[in-house]
Amino acid sequence: MSQATKRKHVVKEVLGDYVTPSDNQQIMRILGTNGNNLHEAVTECGERFLLSMPTKFRKNIWIKRGDFVIVDPIEEGDKVKGEISSILYRDHIQYLRKLGIWPKGFMTDGVCEEKKTEPEKEQSNEQHQEEEECDSSDTDDDRDLFINTNRATVLYSDSEEDSDEEEEEEEENK
Repeated sequence: MSQATKRKHVVKEVLGDYVTPSDNQQIMRILGTNGNNLHEAVTECGERFLLSMPTKFRKNIWIKRGDFVIVDPIEEGDKVKGEISSILYRDHIQYLRKLGIWPKGFMTDGVCEEKKTEPEKEQSNEQHQEEEECDSSDTDDDRDLFINTNRATVLYSDSEEDSDEEEEEEEENK
């Protein structure tokens, strides 16, 4: 099978199939990549694991920080505790929420509130503010837009008071 055909089948499987986790599988959120097809992930209650990416997904499907996956546990693993069995996209997540299978710890923004560290709390507050700004618009499609978490959010304020004071100082200097 050629590489293009393989990629087509893998993408069709990931995007088309609405899977539900079995009894031994669990839903996890990706925190980042450690290289060598290993990803650090967190459960709904804050337990951190290393996950391996199976060979069928490598160079075909990419995941990023904040994505959700279904994980098969690996019993004999010391550092790597699970293998990614499915990647969940927005449609899959909505489907799981309708079924009532979605973990309660991920209902708000991904991690149980009591297990968050300070940087995670600050980051979630910034993302919450960005989401509120997006929600204030007149369409619901704004939630589909990508929010770049690698850049600092800069808020500009146009204040008329500052410009009035500068004009008054210029007039006094003349």
